[in-house]
Amino acid sequence: MIVGIDVVLGGDNAIVIALASRNLPESERNKAILLGTGLAVTIRILLTILAVSLLAIPYLQLVGGILLLLIAFKLLTGNHDDTASIKGAQTLGTAVKTIVFADLIMGLDNVIAIAGASHGNILLVVTGLLISVPIIIWGSKVILYLMERFKSLVYIGAGILSYTAGTMIFHEKNLQPLFSELPHAFIVVHGGSVALVLFTGYVLNRIKLLLNKK
Repeated sequence: MIVGIDVVLGGDNAIVIALASRNLPESERNKAILLGTGLAVTIRILLTILAVSLLAIPYLQLVGGILLLLIAFKLLTGNHDDTASIKGAQTLGTAVKTIVFADLIMGLDNVIAIAGASHGNILLVVTGLLISVPIIIWGSKVILYLMERFKSLVYIGAGILSYTAGTMIFHEKNLQPLFSELPHAFIVVHGGSVALVLFTGYVLNRIKLLLNKK
């Protein structure tokens, strides 16, 4: 069960890594993938150990969801077409920081599932996460390959991260009384999160494109 959870979570990791490192020169991408994956796995282990304490922090998932929406928006609107400014727009250090920060936020929601499935057995948690490492590494490389050929996939990746952010917001315990009174709350929160990032990101990208043509 833990391995299955980690495989699913690895998809989110792979998307973040691909989006964060797509602006890097080819020689720097593998470094970002390896460093980002290693640090992300370490963070997941630490968060799982601290899962019970994290649950006691009020509105933590709400704040995390909002921060993840901002990350998705930033990754979507990053300058990924102007190859002359790649180094200025993105470096190995900033890519790794983005990967680690995004995984820290996403981990808040996901480690609860892992902690429950492991019944406190940290060895099982570590084993499951290590098994997911190849999936994250190769998954991010495949996504990067596809993004280079199909630019619109960047929007799909940002949409998936936005949906994850919506899930975090929807699972905030302190907001459950509000959501219980809101018709179709699940659709409103998740759909609103995705629509907000994709619409604003698309508009900003179009404005940048028009300005660059002048």
